Amino acid sequence: MGELWIGNVEADVTPEEIKAFLGKYGLPPFDAIQYVPGSGDRPAVILTYENIDADTLRTFQPRIHNLFWKNRSIVVQVVPTRSEN
Repeated sequence: MGELWIGNVEADVTPEEIKAFLGKYGLPPFDAIQYVPGSGDRPAVILTYENIDADTLRTFQPRIHNLFWKNRSIVVQVVPTRSEN
């Protein structure tokens, strides 16, 4: 399982809009989404991919990191793999 954090997104962006945007850059559809309000005007989302690991997500990250989307420059990071302990 891998997770992708996308920061500085519009707070009201829909999962469908995110899937369409990511699909244009060759990213596969995510399995779950979590909205993170953050502080100030920089909300984020965490996308979960059940069958894609963090290393594979790192190959996709440069395709969308720092792109201008919906009047904002987005920041994309792969969430480090969490320990089950």
